[in-house]
Amino acid sequence: IAPSMLAADFLHLADDVNIVNRNADLFHLDIMDGVFVPNISYGFPVVEAIASAAEKPMDVHLMIVQPEKYIERFARIGVSMLSFHLNATDKPAQTLLHIRETGMKAGLVINPDMPVESLYPYLHLCDYIILMSVYAGFGGQKFIEETYERIRTLKAEIDRQGLNVKIEIDGGVCPSNSKALIDAGAEILVAGSAVFKSDDPAKVINALK
Repeated sequence: IAPSMLAADFLHLADDVNIVNRNADLFHLDIMDGVFVPNISYGFPVVEAIASAAEKPMDVHLMIVQPEKYIERFARIGVSMLSFHLNATDKPAQTLLHIRETGMKAGLVINPDMPVESLYPYLHLCDYIILMSVYAGFGGQKFIEETYERIRTLKAEIDRQGLNVKIEIDGGVCPSNSKALIDAGAEILVAGSAVFKSDDPAKVINALK
């Protein structure tokens, strides 16, 4: 379970970091540039602040153009997992290799309107794939039901290639759909609003588990 810090209370960020440390498995950090997606989130100062108190690995999801420019800096901060969108760079293979060379796990991301087949040539270079179950750029969107079939299709191809690539789902994840996502083949669930907009985030994380 990877709570999305974009939905955290930034006036009391340390409190929400502690919730993740005590109850979840990963910090999911969404980096948006206002170019690749229309929204702007946060940058290195916030990531560094979270890193200073994080006891769980940081999973950074880049929604930015030219993601290859920032790989070394995220590695220096101590990020464990770094992903970028397949259509955000014209050199996805090189970018994946560069991420792995720094010691981070490398991930590719696609939006719901991109076919999962577009990932197939790059799976052998990935440690994980993020299938967006909403459109990247904004929190609080409704879960897209076709995601289940996309997970099954991708999982079958990963198995066919004999790879150990985890499937991560991002968008609209909540306790009512978490089991179906895992049953379809997902292993990492990102949840933002469901966790941090609830009255009891720890209880929601435990329900997701």
